[in-house]
Amino acid sequence: MTETITKIGNSKGIILDAALLELAHWREGDKLSVTMHDGGSVTFTPLKTSIQPEQAATLADSIISSNDELFSRLAK
Repeated sequence: MTETITKIGNSKGIILDAALLELAHWREGDKLSVTMHDGGSVTFTPLKTSIQPEQAATLADSIISSNDELFSRLAK
């Protein structure tokens, strides 16, 4: 696959097509660590949390509701 550096606003960048993003399991908003190597190669490493915010909220609600009595006693 060949990509071309293009002008994006006042910057320059590479536009990644949807197929590549899908293969890499990347989505808009994902954070990537960028590492430069000798010889000019670049590595992108996704910085993913082990749990998404929506999943964390659902899990927290489940834990709180299943331990309601315990949390009530601890709140006193």
